[in-house]
Amino acid sequence: MGRHQPIERLVTRLKKLPGIGEKSATRLAFHLLGATDQEVQELAEAIGRLKRETVLCEVCFDIASQSPCPICRDDRRDASLLCVVEEPADLASIEKSGRFRGRYHVLGGAFAPIDGVGPKQLRVAELEARVRKGGIEEVVLATNPNAEGDATAHYLCERLRPLGVRLTRIAYGMPLGGDLEYADHVTVGICIENRRAI
Repeated sequence: MGRHQPIERLVTRLKKLPGIGEKSATRLAFHLLGATDQEVQELAEAIGRLKRETVLCEVCFDIASQSPCPICRDDRRDASLLCVVEEPADLASIEKSGRFRGRYHVLGGAFAPIDGVGPKQLRVAELEARVRKGGIEEVVLATNPNAEGDATAHYLCERLRPLGVRLTRIAYGMPLGGDLEYADHVTVGICIENRRAI
């Protein structure tokens, strides 16, 4: 006998989340079924508010409650040092390390030709415009240490090198093929501190 339609509908939606398969989605659906009405309502409200109360920072493209975001507005941050990351989760991981005091630029992904993701789908033009504007002395390429991240970093080097900024790449204290988002903050901090010229 199949599951009831409301449960099946929720399982189908939950499976669309990254890292959630059939078993995890089913477990979550039944957990929510056993939760109080208030707990379910609070979760639904939190999800709804997520979209309503967040914006992309007009400067760095991080997710924030206002634009420009707190990091871009903070005069104590080193505006001459710009760290390029793939996603907001990567930025959050570097911030958690407490070892970087510059500013950021979120690309919105990495090159993935099979999925049709190239320079035009990422915020490469915006990055180049920020560097051309002046005031940036070093660009830290903190794309993930995997094939897509390396290809993205290589392309960005080609685009930014003629602009005369120092280009560095995060150190490989990260496991090869790993994601910054899932690394512990100590490892991320070491990678930032031991960045190398490229």
